[in-house]
Amino acid sequence: MLILFKKPIIFLWCFLMLVSFQVPATDLMTPVGLWKSFDDQGKHTGYIRITEQQGRLSGVIERGTPEDKPDKRCTLCKDARKDQLMLGMEIIWNLRHEGDEYSGGEILDPLSGNIYRAKLTMLDGGSKLKVRGYLGISLFGRTQIWIREE
Repeated sequence: MLILFKKPIIFLWCFLMLVSFQVPATDLMTPVGLWKSFDDQGKHTGYIRITEQQGRLSGVIERGTPEDKPDKRCTLCKDARKDQLMLGMEIIWNLRHEGDEYSGGEILDPLSGNIYRAKLTMLDGGSKLKVRGYLGISLFGRTQIWIREE
Protein backbone atom coordinates (compact mmCIF):
# COMPACT_ATOMS: atom_id res chain seq x y z
CA MET A 1 0.00 0.00 0.00
CA LEU A 2 2.85 2.41 0.78
CA ILE A 3 4.34 1.84 -2.69
CA LEU A 4 1.12 3.04 -4.40
CA PHE A 5 1.25 6.41 -2.65
CA LYS A 6 4.99 6.95 -2.92
CA LYS A 7 5.12 8.17 -6.57
CA PRO A 8 2.20 10.65 -6.33
CA ILE A 9 3.61 12.08 -3.10
CA ILE A 10 7.05 12.56 -4.65
CA PHE A 11 5.48 14.16 -7.72
CA LEU A 12 3.37 16.49 -5.57
CA TRP A 13 6.37 17.43 -3.45
CA CYS A 14 8.47 18.23 -6.57
CA PHE A 15 5.66 20.29 -8.07
CA LEU A 16 5.19 22.32 -4.87
CA MET A 17 8.92 22.96 -4.61
CA LEU A 18 9.10 24.24 -8.18
CA VAL A 19 6.09 26.51 -7.74
CA SER A 20 7.32 27.93 -4.44
CA PHE A 21 10.71 28.99 -5.87
CA GLN A 22 9.39 30.81 -8.93
CA VAL A 23 9.47 34.59 -8.83
CA PRO A 24 6.33 36.13 -10.29
CA ALA A 25 7.04 37.90 -13.60
CA THR A 26 5.01 40.92 -12.51
CA ASP A 27 7.53 41.61 -9.73
CA LEU A 28 10.35 41.82 -12.27
CA MET A 29 8.36 43.93 -14.71
CA THR A 30 8.22 46.90 -12.38
CA PRO A 31 11.14 49.28 -11.85
CA VAL A 32 10.78 48.99 -8.08
CA GLY A 33 14.10 47.80 -6.64
CA LEU A 34 17.81 48.59 -6.63
CA TRP A 35 19.47 49.51 -9.94
CA LYS A 36 23.12 49.80 -10.94
CA SER A 37 23.20 53.04 -12.90
CA PHE A 38 25.42 53.90 -15.86
CA ASP A 39 26.01 57.14 -17.72
CA ASP A 40 25.56 57.60 -21.48
CA GLN A 41 29.01 56.13 -22.18
CA GLY A 42 28.35 53.02 -20.05
CA LYS A 43 30.43 54.09 -17.02
CA HIS A 44 29.05 52.87 -13.68
CA THR A 45 27.81 55.86 -11.66
CA GLY A 46 26.17 54.37 -8.57
CA TYR A 47 23.08 52.60 -7.24
CA ILE A 48 19.56 54.00 -7.38
CA ARG A 49 16.71 52.64 -5.22
CA ILE A 50 13.33 53.04 -6.95
CA THR A 51 10.20 52.82 -4.80
CA GLU A 52 6.49 53.22 -5.44
CA GLN A 53 4.07 55.15 -3.26
CA GLN A 54 0.45 55.80 -4.19
CA GLY A 55 1.05 54.75 -7.80
CA ARG A 56 4.04 57.06 -8.33
CA LEU A 57 7.68 56.08 -8.62
CA SER A 58 10.58 57.88 -7.03
CA GLY A 59 14.27 57.09 -6.90
CA VAL A 60 17.07 57.99 -4.51
CA ILE A 61 20.83 57.56 -4.68
CA GLU A 62 21.46 54.66 -2.32
CA ARG A 63 25.21 54.48 -2.79
CA GLY A 64 27.87 55.67 -5.17
CA THR A 65 30.84 53.90 -6.67
CA PRO A 66 33.86 52.89 -4.56
CA GLU A 67 35.72 55.94 -5.94
CA ASP A 68 33.02 58.38 -4.76
CA LYS A 69 33.52 60.37 -1.59
CA PRO A 70 30.65 59.86 0.91
CA ASP A 71 30.37 63.63 1.42
CA LYS A 72 29.94 64.38 -2.32
CA ARG A 73 27.45 67.22 -2.79
CA CYS A 74 25.25 68.47 -5.62
CA THR A 75 27.07 71.76 -6.13
CA LEU A 76 25.53 72.36 -9.57
CA CYS A 77 21.89 71.80 -8.51
CA LYS A 78 19.74 74.86 -9.01
CA ASP A 79 16.83 74.10 -6.67
CA ALA A 80 16.51 73.12 -2.99
CA ARG A 81 18.99 70.29 -3.60
CA LYS A 82 21.90 72.72 -4.09
CA ASP A 83 24.85 71.69 -1.93
CA GLN A 84 22.95 68.72 -0.45
CA LEU A 85 24.66 65.36 -0.04
CA MET A 86 24.14 63.17 -3.09
CA LEU A 87 23.73 60.01 -0.99
CA GLY A 88 20.04 59.74 -0.15
CA MET A 89 19.09 62.46 -2.64
CA GLU A 90 15.86 61.97 -4.59
CA ILE A 91 16.72 62.14 -8.29
CA ILE A 92 13.56 60.58 -9.80
CA TRP A 93 10.03 61.63 -8.89
CA ASN A 94 6.37 61.51 -9.97
CA LEU A 95 6.63 58.78 -12.63
CA ARG A 96 3.36 56.96 -13.34
CA HIS A 97 2.69 53.70 -15.14
CA GLU A 98 1.32 54.47 -18.62
CA GLY A 99 1.06 51.49 -20.98
CA ASP A 100 4.46 49.82 -21.39
CA GLU A 101 6.42 52.59 -19.69
CA TYR A 102 6.59 54.90 -16.72
CA SER A 103 6.43 58.60 -17.53
CA GLY A 104 5.04 61.98 -16.50
CA GLY A 105 7.76 62.65 -13.94
CA GLU A 106 11.22 64.09 -13.84
CA ILE A 107 14.83 63.04 -13.30
CA LEU A 108 17.78 65.04 -11.96
CA ASP A 109 21.30 64.63 -13.30
CA PRO A 110 23.19 65.37 -10.08
CA LEU A 111 26.48 65.85 -11.94
CA SER A 112 25.13 68.72 -14.09
CA GLY A 113 22.28 69.91 -11.85
CA ASN A 114 19.86 69.71 -14.78
CA ILE A 115 16.31 68.39 -14.43
CA TYR A 116 14.72 66.52 -17.32
CA ARG A 117 11.36 64.96 -18.08
CA ALA A 118 11.73 61.22 -17.65
CA LYS A 119 10.57 57.97 -19.16
CA LEU A 120 11.41 54.46 -17.89
CA THR A 121 10.96 51.26 -19.91
CA MET A 122 11.62 47.71 -18.70
CA LEU A 123 13.88 45.56 -20.93
CA ASP A 124 15.03 41.92 -21.04
CA GLY A 125 12.26 40.56 -18.82
CA GLY A 126 12.86 43.17 -16.12
CA SER A 127 16.63 42.74 -15.74
CA LYS A 128 17.40 46.08 -17.45
CA LEU A 129 15.83 49.51 -17.32
CA LYS A 130 15.94 52.04 -20.14
CA VAL A 131 16.09 55.50 -18.56
CA ARG A 132 15.31 58.38 -20.90
CA GLY A 133 15.75 62.00 -19.83
CA TYR A 134 14.65 64.71 -22.24
CA LEU A 135 13.68 68.35 -22.68
CA GLY A 136 10.30 69.07 -24.27
CA ILE A 137 9.81 66.01 -26.46
CA SER A 138 11.49 62.63 -26.08
CA LEU A 139 13.39 63.13 -29.36
CA PHE A 140 15.73 65.60 -27.64
CA GLY A 141 17.32 63.72 -24.80
CA ARG A 142 19.67 61.06 -23.48
CA THR A 143 19.18 57.36 -22.80
CA GLN A 144 20.92 55.19 -20.23
CA ILE A 145 20.57 51.47 -19.56
CA TRP A 146 20.60 50.43 -15.90
CA ILE A 147 20.94 46.87 -14.59
CA ARG A 148 18.80 45.41 -11.82
CA GLU A 149 20.73 44.62 -8.64
CA GLU A 150 17.77 43.34 -6.60
